[in-house]
Amino acid sequence: MASTSRLKFEGISKEFPSVKALSDVSFEIMPGEIHALLGENGAGKSTLLRILSGVFRPTSGEVYVDGQAAQFKRPVAARAAGIAMIHQELQQVPNLTVAQNMFLGQPLKTAGGVLVNRREQERRAREALAMIDPSIDPSLPIRNLKVAQRQIVEIARALLFNAKIIAMDEPTSSLTPAEFDSLAVIIEKLAASGVAIIYVSHKMDEVFRICHRGTVMRDGAVVGAVDIKTTPEKDVIAMMVGRELMHEEHRSYVAAQVRLEVRDLSSAATHVKDVSFDVRRGEVLGIAGLVGSGRTELLRLLAGVDPIAAGTVKLDGTDLKLTSPRSAIAAGIGLLPEERKREGIIPIRPVSTNMALPSLGKFSRGGLIRHGEVKRTANDLLKRVNLRPFQINRPIKLFSGGNQQKAIIARWLAAGSEVLLFDEPTRGIDVGAKSEIYHLIEQLASEGRAIIVVSSELPEVMRVSDRVVVMRNGRIAAQLGRDELSEQAIVAHAVGEAGLTARDPA
Repeated sequence: MASTSRLKFEGISKEFPSVKALSDVSFEIMPGEIHALLGENGAGKSTLLRILSGVFRPTSGEVYVDGQAAQFKRPVAARAAGIAMIHQELQQVPNLTVAQNMFLGQPLKTAGGVLVNRREQERRAREALAMIDPSIDPSLPIRNLKVAQRQIVEIARALLFNAKIIAMDEPTSSLTPAEFDSLAVIIEKLAASGVAIIYVSHKMDEVFRICHRGTVMRDGAVVGAVDIKTTPEKDVIAMMVGRELMHEEHRSYVAAQVRLEVRDLSSAATHVKDVSFDVRRGEVLGIAGLVGSGRTELLRLLAGVDPIAAGTVKLDGTDLKLTSPRSAIAAGIGLLPEERKREGIIPIRPVSTNMALPSLGKFSRGGLIRHGEVKRTANDLLKRVNLRPFQINRPIKLFSGGNQQKAIIARWLAAGSEVLLFDEPTRGIDVGAKSEIYHLIEQLASEGRAIIVVSSELPEVMRVSDRVVVMRNGRIAAQLGRDELSEQAIVAHAVGEAGLTARDPA
């Protein structure tokens, strides 16, 4: 690596009214280095990246690019200096095409400089996408793409403008292991060409695979620097959370009684077809598979979001008519959606209101909401899920992703749900909060609920599940008992390797 740093933070502090978000942050990144920025939610990572990208101005301190002091008053100035940001929250306009989104704010003009050169935009977008996922058509409206594909578009967008510093904030939160493998190759090629990469991820396996060094932050300050290749993972996590997380084995609470029976379920809107399985009392059923295999679509059928074309669903032996989300909620089914911020919460409303949303009938009398009862229930249930900070009147958008997820879990406890559908339950959640979510899932199972967990993270599926259904092309490819679980077995069934056949439903 070169001796002069590509990027240097020197004494960066940032104060907001009543909050000091960053305190004297200093570290540097060399050309060609993949540098991990580590810490729990609230550690200050995102604030630091917003300063780098020109969204915020530091209260004090300096940013240096290639040895020169750089002050970015606006994001466009940061982009002009060769800094690209890949955000966890997708910066996209749904009704525009993939190519238009990739050139958003920087359109290519025709020779006259008046009209947008859409043909050239699509050509260059296709070239950038070909480096990661050539199957994505740049002429399609981006709303037609799945979450993982839209994340890939954001990554390809950063490749368009020859950036020399790329900050990646949870770039793989929706990607499968195979998609991360492809991205890792791209990141390593970029680093080999001299690009400095800042990599923010709660997926520690990714960090330890591709990063060279790391800076650990906690409570807005730098705790220390680590050599990723030589420092044990448990030591890095202890620096992040201020304590050592105990490794805990899976706990099983499966009883004999079948609670949820799904037979020959097919979708009227998607490619899910002839899906059959059971979930027993206290069982956590994991669902694995590649993006597009039908995992999320299956949960949407069970939650009444998408129409059922054929098949039956029974809860405790009673046939369910799942014709709408309201019918599913009334039947005792609760969904924690994949896109939590878009589909799971009302950001500006208090966390207590978000908790009460599906149960407003229980909290109403004569058409008027009994706010005292909402507050009492919120106090009880949000304490139970360990909401932090415990401020039930605070807008939910001000909570970390892990605490937002806890509030949604409390929502279904308030609704009395007996079947819980978790779609990517720890997406964008830090390592400490992940452990809490796993414990909550096990606690809910111990109380007899039937739980289904969809996750792209195979270690997570194996950690929480009593049994795993592997889906491929909208059908069940295999059902694996706990003693059969391995990442290799799940992947083999997910991609359809020869000689592997689907098992009969349990």
